Formats: sequence, C-alpha cells, structure tokens
Amino acid sequence: MIPEYLDRFNNNDHFFFSPNQSLEEECNAPAPKKASGVYLIYTLASDTVELVYIGSSGKMKKDGQFKHRKGGLFDRQVNGKQFGNRRKLSWPEVMIKHQIEALDIYWFDTFNDDIKEIPACVEALLIQEFYDLFDRLPRWNEEY
Repeated sequence: MIPEYLDRFNNNDHFFFSPNQSLEEECNAPAPKKASGVYLIYTLASDTVELVYIGSSGKMKKDGQFKHRKGGLFDRQVNGKQFGNRRKLSWPEVMIKHQIEALDIYWFDTFNDDIKEIPACVEALLIQEFYDLFDRLPRWNEEY
C-alpha cells in the first residue's frame, strides 16, 4: 500500500481523519518551519482503500538553499487549497458528498539534517509509479 521507496524516510507517520473531526486537531504532521516532504491521501469507503492524492511541501531555490513552507507539512495538509477552499473545509464536504468514511493520511519528511531529498523529486517518483500502474493520476491530483 505504501511504496517501498518511502521506507528510507525515518521521520514519518500517518493519521486518520473523518468528516466530523477537526483536521487541525487530528493532523500529526510536523508544523515547525523545517519540516518538508511528501504526503499521500488514501480514502476509506465501503471497505475500499484508494490512493487519491500525492502532494509535497517545500522547494529548492536556485542558489541551493532549501525553502521550507512557513507551517511545514502540517500547514500544507490543513490549510493548503484543494477543491476551491482550504483542505480543513473542503475535505469534509467532499467526503460527505462521496460517502468517504475516512482519510488515511501519510506524511514523510524528506528534507532535513539527516536526509536531503527534494520533495518535488520524491513526489514525481511517486506520481510516475502510480501512473505506471494505472495509466492515470490519482483521482484528486488534477495535473502534474
């Protein structure tokens, strides 16, 4: 279910989120400035698990310095925009509309003092792997 490539990132975790919960309270991703990486969103509905989104947080600048998102992986998952609104608002609406019981959200810190893999590169590998298997992007990824 989780690509083996991600086993190399020791700072990782996951959490479940249902539409009646607060995403800000449930999200256990690191919020400090120096927490960047990738995250995978799985839907749990009618005994079916589906990888629906692959995302990343953090960017490499042309001078070689890494730019962490202000609120880290936490802010990207909670306040990042998707479906026309912040995720903390849009995800519950989409989940109710599509009868999704819960989301299982995995995050991996890919750029820190111990390991320095650019999140967008890791995201690209994951997107390519998904595409190779299904000839399409995950359902919630609009483009890549």
